[in-house]
Amino acid sequence: MAKCAVCGKGTVTGNQISHSHIKTKRTWAPNLQKVKVLVNGSTKRLLVCTRCLRSGKVQRAV
Repeated sequence: MAKCAVCGKGTVTGNQISHSHIKTKRTWAPNLQKVKVLVNGSTKRLLVCTRCLRSGKVQRAV
């Protein structure tokens, strides 16, 4: 499932609009990375979005 384990960011749906204004459904997926993270002193492999990685909301395991 495409969802960030930290902030809960997931896929979003909307319309793709062409130049002639024809609307079709499309989805936007978050940029998720599989990362080893320290959780309560132990390492876990989680799907985390790059925004959470960049802002330092997650402590990466070495």
